[in-house]
Amino acid sequence: MTKRVASGGLALAIALAAGAAAWAVQPTQGTGWRDVLVTPAVKSPLASRALLNGLASAGSRIVAVGQRGHILYSDDAGKSWRQAEVPVSSDLVAVNFPDATTGWAVGHDGVVLRSTDAGLSWTLQLDGIQAGAAMVRHYQREAQALAAGDPGRAAQLIEEARRFEAQGAENPLLDVWFRDASEGFVVGAFGLVLHTTDGGAHWAPWLHALDNPKGLHLYAVRGIGADVYISGEQGLLLKMERGDTRFRALDLPYKGTLFGITGSARSLVAYGLRGTVLRSTDAGRSWQPTPTGLQVGLTAGTLQDDGRIVIVSQAGHILSSTDDGASFKAASTGRTVPAAAVAIPAKGTVVIAGPRGAQSLPLP
Repeated sequence: MTKRVASGGLALAIALAAGAAAWAVQPTQGTGWRDVLVTPAVKSPLASRALLNGLASAGSRIVAVGQRGHILYSDDAGKSWRQAEVPVSSDLVAVNFPDATTGWAVGHDGVVLRSTDAGLSWTLQLDGIQAGAAMVRHYQREAQALAAGDPGRAAQLIEEARRFEAQGAENPLLDVWFRDASEGFVVGAFGLVLHTTDGGAHWAPWLHALDNPKGLHLYAVRGIGADVYISGEQGLLLKMERGDTRFRALDLPYKGTLFGITGSARSLVAYGLRGTVLRSTDAGRSWQPTPTGLQVGLTAGTLQDDGRIVIVSQAGHILSSTDDGASFKAASTGRTVPAAAVAIPAKGTVVIAGPRGAQSLPLP
C-alpha cells in the first residue's frame, strides 16, 4: 500500500487560462456576482465526475480537489466518493497530507485551505489578497537582511512584493507540499513561493531564496529524501538540500516545461511536455532522458512503497517503471482516462483524477 501521491500539471493550464477578471467572482442566480472567497462550495452529486485536479493520501483515505472548491474523499480506494465541507468556491489545483489527519489544498485566488480531520472539513488560511499585503510587510521589514546588505536587491524585493499585492487574487497557487504538520511550501504563477514553519498560521515569501530571475511559473514542489525540489517552465528545476535556505537551479538537458518530479534517494525522475522524462541517479548533478515513445504532456507521477514509479499523461497513458525510472512500459487498464493527478491506494489499483472526475482502475 502506498502513501505517496502527486498532483499534476494538467491543472496548470486550467489555472492560468481563466481571465483575471473572473478570479474572485462567480454568478449566482438572482443576486448578481458573489465573491468565491466567501462563498462555500456547493454540494453536488456529480462532483466526483466533474473536473478534479489533485489527489493526496490521508492514511488509507484518498482526497481529491477540483473546480468550484470541490473536495471529495474516498475510503474504498476510489470506488465511491463523499464531498467535504469547504468555505470557498475557488477552483482548487493541488492537495497534500504529510500525515493521516492534517492536510492543505491550494488553487485559484491564492487560496490555502487546511484540514485537521483527514479532509472532512476545511478552513481558509490564506488568499491572494492577504498574501500580497503580507509579502509587502515582510520585505519592508526584512529585505535588507535577506539581500545581504544589497540596497538594489532589497528595493527590488519590495517592488516584486508590491506587484503581487497589486494583482490581488489574480495569481493561482499550483502546488503544495508539507514535510510534516508544521513546515511546508506553496508555489505558483510568476515564481511565487511561500514558506511556513507553524502549520500555515504565518507564511513568509521566498522570492529572495530561489534561482528564478525571470519569475517563471512554478508547477510542482515535492520533497524527495532529505531534499526539496521545485519544477517549472523552460526547463526550470530547483533543489534545496536539507539544511540549506535557498533553492538552487539544476542544469538539465531540456528547456521545456516540467510538470513534476518523483522518485527516491536512488533515482530522481522529472517529467513534462512532449512525453519528456529525465532521470538522475546522482541527486540531480546529471540527467539523462528516458524514452517514453509519447509526444503528449506527462502530467503527474507517483512512487509506490515497493519502488514502482507510475507516470500518467493528459491523454490517458499510464507508464510504469520497476527499474527506478531507467525504462517505462505502458500499462493497460481497459479504459483511457485523461489525467491531471494519480494515486495508488492499494496494490493493483490506480486512481486517476482529471477532466472526467475521479476514477478507480485496475493496475496490472
